[in-house]
Amino acid sequence: MINADFHIHTSFSSDSSLSPESLISKCIKTGLNCIAVTDHNTIEGALKVADIAPFKVIIGSEVKSAQGEIIGLFLKEDIPSNKTALETVKLIKEQNGLVSVPHPFDRYRKNVITKDGLESIIPYIDMLEVFNARNIRDMDNQKAMAFAVKNNLPICGVTDSHSIIEVGSTYTRMPDFLDNIQAFKQALSEATIISKKSHPFVHGISTYNKIKKRIVNTLRSI
Repeated sequence: MINADFHIHTSFSSDSSLSPESLISKCIKTGLNCIAVTDHNTIEGALKVADIAPFKVIIGSEVKSAQGEIIGLFLKEDIPSNKTALETVKLIKEQNGLVSVPHPFDRYRKNVITKDGLESIIPYIDMLEVFNARNIRDMDNQKAMAFAVKNNLPICGVTDSHSIIEVGSTYTRMPDFLDNIQAFKQALSEATIISKKSHPFVHGISTYNKIKKRIVNTLRSI
């Protein structure tokens, strides 16, 4: 069995301070041996981690569509942002990637996928986050689980880590798999979720990281 987290951000995201090196170190310490690096609108961080990690790394990206965020996994190239949700998932599928929907019912995040957007991509969804450790309200995770059951969708639990303190607290335990899509899907069908909520203050860490990077970039341009 492996312990997997399919939603992690590195310092290649504007709101994360997690360096590839520190991420790998914390994964080893906490027993994570399969992760998807899903930086905002780029696979650059995932490629960096995959190049140096001694465990499975899935190349991913959390893409901002015009109807909210969608995660692509097993990507080979960046997915352009601001397309419709349907256009976005079709672009992911063109790369033989998998579609994961992050925090689909979190009422507090501004980039959550819209109801119309979610309904339009149901046939393309390979995995739904039914436990996102950053969701403040338990009801939002419960609503995701109900949606997954209703639509017979594979499920996962993730940390959505943006800082080192979050890594390893929640994960999806599943059989190991060969590096291909079908093997991954089969393993995911036998998964269980080990869950622990993050403290709400982690959202403040993300905001701080974003502001800090913006200031640093401004000073560099002067």
